[in-house]
Amino acid sequence: EVNQDYGLDPKIAASISQACDEVIDGSLYADHFPLVIWQTGSGTQSNMNVNEVISNRAIEIMGGVLGSKKPVHPNDHVNKSQSSNDTYPTAMHIAVAVEVTSNLLPSLQRLHDAIDAKAKEFQDIIKIGRTHTQDATPLTLGQEFSGYAQQIAFGIERVKASLPHVYMLAAGGTAVGTGLNTRIGFAEKVAARVSELTGLPFVTAPNKFEALASHDALVQMSGSLNTVAVSLMKIANDIRFLASGPRCGLGELSLPENEPGSSIMPGKVNPTQCEAITMVAAQVMGNHVAVTIGGSNGHFELNVFKPLIVSNVLRSIRLLADSSNAFTKNSGFGIEANRDRINKLLHESLMLVSTLNPHIGYDKAAK
Repeated sequence: EVNQDYGLDPKIAASISQACDEVIDGSLYADHFPLVIWQTGSGTQSNMNVNEVISNRAIEIMGGVLGSKKPVHPNDHVNKSQSSNDTYPTAMHIAVAVEVTSNLLPSLQRLHDAIDAKAKEFQDIIKIGRTHTQDATPLTLGQEFSGYAQQIAFGIERVKASLPHVYMLAAGGTAVGTGLNTRIGFAEKVAARVSELTGLPFVTAPNKFEALASHDALVQMSGSLNTVAVSLMKIANDIRFLASGPRCGLGELSLPENEPGSSIMPGKVNPTQCEAITMVAAQVMGNHVAVTIGGSNGHFELNVFKPLIVSNVLRSIRLLADSSNAFTKNSGFGIEANRDRINKLLHESLMLVSTLNPHIGYDKAAK
């Protein structure tokens, strides 16, 4: 559409747009996109795959012969005013922004709300605290869960704080960032049209050389996802350890029984949702290592780890979203406090003596 504004034949532009819509809705995907991410680091093969599929479908729409490159040429028309070097990173940013805003943030918010609801439900249950895995001074179970809820809330804030740079698009930089073979205003018009189509505040990147040669924006986003994973690992481990038992563990919590826990031990119930989300967290941490290495490989005017970077960021987003939804649905709202067990452990702890420190001193209290 933007190229049409700059003189592209309206009939060709319309056929290209229709073909693009068919690619987006998935009807052409299975048969015509065979490539994997392990290719040239600029994503040129994938970009040309897209250009050729769109070109041939547009030729079909206009009544031409497949493979003829007439009347729609994959480079001269579909790739007009573009290079793989700016188109691919533009697609990377659009995909990540859409997935974060439509899937990840809502799922994390639901998880936060479930944990926060439990914090309020448990606010009057006094329990023993634990530091270094040893008995410590008391707190309420609600206070403990409020810490988990705050971790998730801060995680949401970190992800949101990473979005502004993701909203900056490389389109218009073409091969090395100079904008060769584009028209004045092209980059701004592309960003505005993408913003209109997605409902997200995309803008043209202020410096196309940075936008092509580095992917710091996605490394930053991956870092925020990594932090969410770190939080979820801690939270899920705490919950499953507090639910250990039922008779020979801590036993302060009971988790929903989603399925039989053992093929040999009848009646055993495992903390499957906690275990699932900790495995996801480990995978996201590993993905971030790959993204970090990929981000550091921006040699001269072009980063050449683009497919690896975007595939791992998207995978992390989807894993965190899916696992958060599963935990919320299958475990979060169903967590129950075992009040009798909590009270028993509280009154067995020697750390209650800490309250005497101001009155009789540390040494006497220790005796």
